Amino acid sequence: MNQYVIVSDATCDLPAALTEQLEIVVIPMEFTMSGKVYRHFPDAREMSFHTFYERTKNGEMSVTSQINSITYEKYFRPILEQGKDILYIAFSSNLSGTYQASRISADDLMERYPGRKIVCIDSKAASVGEGMLVYYAARKKREGLGLEELEQWVEINRDHMCHWFTVDDLNHLKRGGRVSAVSAVVGTALGIKPVLHVDKEGKLLPVANVRGRKKSLEALVDHMVKTCVHPEDQTIFIGHGDDMEAAEFLESLVQEKFSVKEIIISDMGPVIGSHTGCGIAALFFIGTEK
Repeated sequence: MNQYVIVSDATCDLPAALTEQLEIVVIPMEFTMSGKVYRHFPDAREMSFHTFYERTKNGEMSVTSQINSITYEKYFRPILEQGKDILYIAFSSNLSGTYQASRISADDLMERYPGRKIVCIDSKAASVGEGMLVYYAARKKREGLGLEELEQWVEINRDHMCHWFTVDDLNHLKRGGRVSAVSAVVGTALGIKPVLHVDKEGKLLPVANVRGRKKSLEALVDHMVKTCVHPEDQTIFIGHGDDMEAAEFLESLVQEKFSVKEIIISDMGPVIGSHTGCGIAALFFIGTEK
């Protein structure tokens, strides 16, 4: 059986210590603020999570870029030269062109390295939802699954990685076209908080509006109650945009409702934060359906 390496991109928002522990290679992604280009790594070495969100709160805009072929080659080629194959789990193709770009780079590299294999999979997920899929894939690899077996496992199980989240600032959703300018103004005045999720196609969809931050966080857990399966065997993920208080409140709500195996809290980085702003809070778990 050929050896292989699991690779993902920085959109997965997994803690740096966890990616190192599970030997996951994470390709950085670029974002631009005030004319300067930064690369986001899991350890946020070029700009801390707190600094990024503080700058967005002060009115700075951030623009993200998908991974280009030069970057893919930089990270893929050394693995191929070691005689190993690659399983790359990418950011949702319905939210970014990253997956399509990875396929083009993979085809080119496999021509140059005959005998080596690069499998690119569309996670149909975002942020820690993508990260959760990568996390479970890495665990399955450690259990002994080969490349083809793990490819099949990921393609089947990605439809059960549930993403539920809310944002604290409607203005960022307005800039991204998710809500109208009028809705943003009125919603902000009334304390309206949207509840959103990522569906089976990897698309971001608004589901409901609730009044108040606390109720929006409770709504995330309500959805977990409806669809979560075997929580006692699960590692539950909670993501946040520089709002540990919200993350810890979510953690307490989950612990009240379920006896879960483990909860991991993770920072959500600039790639997602550029579109949501400070205060995003998200809950990720395995369910009957997305």
